[in-house]
Amino acid sequence: MSRVGEKVKAARTSRNMSQKQLAKKLGVAESYIQDVELGRKIINEGMISRLSKVLSVDLNDVSMVATDEDLREENKLKTPNLPESRTLKNDKSKGASEEIWNQAFGSVLKNVPVYDYSFESPKSSKKLPVESNKIEGHSADKVFYIEIEEDDMIGYRIAKGDLALCYGVKELEGSSIYLLDYNNKRVVRQVKKLDNTKVLLLSNGGSVKTETMGIKEIKPIARLIKLEIKL
Repeated sequence: MSRVGEKVKAARTSRNMSQKQLAKKLGVAESYIQDVELGRKIINEGMISRLSKVLSVDLNDVSMVATDEDLREENKLKTPNLPESRTLKNDKSKGASEEIWNQAFGSVLKNVPVYDYSFESPKSSKKLPVESNKIEGHSADKVFYIEIEEDDMIGYRIAKGDLALCYGVKELEGSSIYLLDYNNKRVVRQVKKLDNTKVLLLSNGGSVKTETMGIKEIKPIARLIKLEIKL
């Protein structure tokens, strides 16, 4: 049992609460609580805060935060000792070891999906760090990548094939760059609000083009946060 698991179990039992009851209050599976208390799962600061609130105990101290040393200590019995020689069998063992570490860091890393503009299904995914259940300051559940499909924003250094980190929106949140749905198509545009009813859409495929649209004529889908360029 890990130090974190011991503290969670002690706080739960002192409240005369079963694992099932605690899991229900947190909205997680009972097996998740079991894994936490047995030291099989590392919990992040966001879950620690939720546990503190539900159990009415301050668990959010420095000793509760998982460090690299904690992870190594709690997983050393799971991780196979790999020989130095590079063989096919060795590669398989290494893959198993990496999978164990991926699971261990699941609470601090998240597979962020990569979509095209249709959002039918993810094309791939990329791992990003999670801090207090947020990625780049936004809810981890709302963050995703889109693969840029056109060169009509090349003047903004946004080219076809680049990956843009975004978060989902349902309305404009001020002037910024968005993925929009309008005129029966989806495009990336810089949006500048003119007033409460109109916006200016800007593109630059080599020369600047502008369109004035009513706010109700466009549907924001995502706001772009960061760009990863394709070399």
